[in-house]
Amino acid sequence: MKSLLVLHTGGTISMHADAESEAVIPSEKNPLSAELSKLASLADVHEREVFNLPSPHITPSNMMTLKNVIEETSQETLYDGIVITHGTDTLEETAYFLDLTLHLDIPIVMTGAMRSSNEIGSDGVYNLLSAARVALHSSSKNKGVLVVLNDEIHTAENVTKTHTSNVSTFQSPSYGPIGHITKSIIHIHYTPVRTPHLPIQDLSKRVALLKVYAGMEPELIEAIIEKNYDGLIIEGLGQGNIPPLLVPLIDELRRKDIPVVLVSRCFNGIALDVYGYAGGGRDLKNRGVHFAHGLNGQKARLALLAALHQPDPHGALSQFFHYPTD
Repeated sequence: MKSLLVLHTGGTISMHADAESEAVIPSEKNPLSAELSKLASLADVHEREVFNLPSPHITPSNMMTLKNVIEETSQETLYDGIVITHGTDTLEETAYFLDLTLHLDIPIVMTGAMRSSNEIGSDGVYNLLSAARVALHSSSKNKGVLVVLNDEIHTAENVTKTHTSNVSTFQSPSYGPIGHITKSIIHIHYTPVRTPHLPIQDLSKRVALLKVYAGMEPELIEAIIEKNYDGLIIEGLGQGNIPPLLVPLIDELRRKDIPVVLVSRCFNGIALDVYGYAGGGRDLKNRGVHFAHGLNGQKARLALLAALHQPDPHGALSQFFHYPTD
């Protein structure tokens, strides 16, 4: 029989709705533990609670801890697949961090729930079973970290939370899911292009993320410089443009050799060097700004964070982040 490792980190999937206050709160004992018997027909299940945190409490340090646990346990025991339960608010970030920093052959699948364990229509157990089926399926190998909810299989790189409460909140804008789950089969219809592996051992650097808006004040970037951040992700307007008042601050960041990476705040599409006016994408490219193709701001932040921890950060930046003409 196959062997499955289930790692719990907390989130709505491990919470319950309090009968008196109706607030959704963490449970003292993870309610999913009582449901693991449902996986017995699929695999020999090994369970471990890494931590029990609401996902807004998750930090990159927690992600690093989870990465280390996966690496250590995989060296001790040969598992056929790993499932990680996680809160949905930051699930995509943890999934992408693991996708960047882990280099394992076995499938790693993350899942969560939009409704707590005792709510009507609770989706936690169903998503757990679906994630286990995907993690144990041979077609899931060499696909990177996958995210499974609501009968869909997404890559960690492309998936994002798109709705505050709907159970179909996880979508991959511009790309769609790479597979679907039915009652009888796991159907993966394409193999994603894998991003470079960026192994890290510590998290001493800091990267900020700012969303651009009309008339944005330059003082916000001044604060990034004054607080000695090591990098900046900018969610620019449209195809990748910023107000002209911010341009001198971008120049100052580059003079200090602080990398700046541009993404678009738009839901679909990628940042490109189209406009040549002050603050336009072409102008920013000429000033040394990098472009993160296909990533949203929160994932570009993690990618830059990982790149800055490489032995050759400049080489990692050139490998991972590109100018549009590369």
